[in-house]
Amino acid sequence: MEFMMKRNILMLMAAVTLSNLVNAQEDAGGCKDHPILTRLENFYISGCEENYNELQLRTSSSTTETKEGTLFYIYYRYNFDAGIKAKSALQIIRNYEVAITNNGGKLVYKNSNGMEAAVEATYHLSTKEKEYWVQLTNFAGTDNAVEAFTLNVLEMEAMKQEVDANEMFEAINKNGFIALYINFETGKSEIKPESVPTIDQIVDMLKQNPGLKISIEGHTDNVGNAQSNQSLSESRAKSVMNALTSKGISVSRLTSKGWGATKPVADNGTEDGKAKNRRVEIVKQ
Repeated sequence: MEFMMKRNILMLMAAVTLSNLVNAQEDAGGCKDHPILTRLENFYISGCEENYNELQLRTSSSTTETKEGTLFYIYYRYNFDAGIKAKSALQIIRNYEVAITNNGGKLVYKNSNGMEAAVEATYHLSTKEKEYWVQLTNFAGTDNAVEAFTLNVLEMEAMKQEVDANEMFEAINKNGFIALYINFETGKSEIKPESVPTIDQIVDMLKQNPGLKISIEGHTDNVGNAQSNQSLSESRAKSVMNALTSKGISVSRLTSKGWGATKPVADNGTEDGKAKNRRVEIVKQ
């Protein structure tokens, strides 16, 4: 009797141990989540790579763009042994959208209906240090129960414009204007901290050249309606003017206006083009 009890206990312990091994899926060796994105519950990494490479990103149903940078490839698989209902493709896409938009990024493209085309999503996030392109693709399983998917994260050095007061003045004298890429809060007119050095250089240029008068002119891309773009461009130009006057520049030397999306300098059909069109021009008066 004692022998049978010991045997049953050993069998139970073995069953529990086996169950834990089945439920605790481990990541592939050397693989981990990308620092800017945490994984979805009950997914594990079955493969990963990291290298400098190109990535083709879908930006609309009919267009793609190819970017290059440090590419992180992470292949996630769902652990069905967890006993929890699998997520739909739309749930996964929305989860990443919330994570990225909460950090100031945006959803560029999504197709969550595999009946029409491959299930896929593209996101963009820009920080002071880096620019990120995030792609969800290679969904396996069904739209309602995803078994696996690929997360591609492309890291690029953030577009920086380092121009000093003398270079600004030379450009304005030569061309009559200079285009500056001042960063604002998304959809707002608040100047981001990383663009304060650019504002300081405009101030230095005006202080070094007391006879110079300028017009500060805001431009947007074509996202949104014409009225909102016009209003945004005006408020951003005025925000720059207010920043200059707060640093001692007389308002009598400054005017501001907005052009909305009416004067693009690049193709609004690409994300790079849109970035170039979102600018502030300093125009000599």
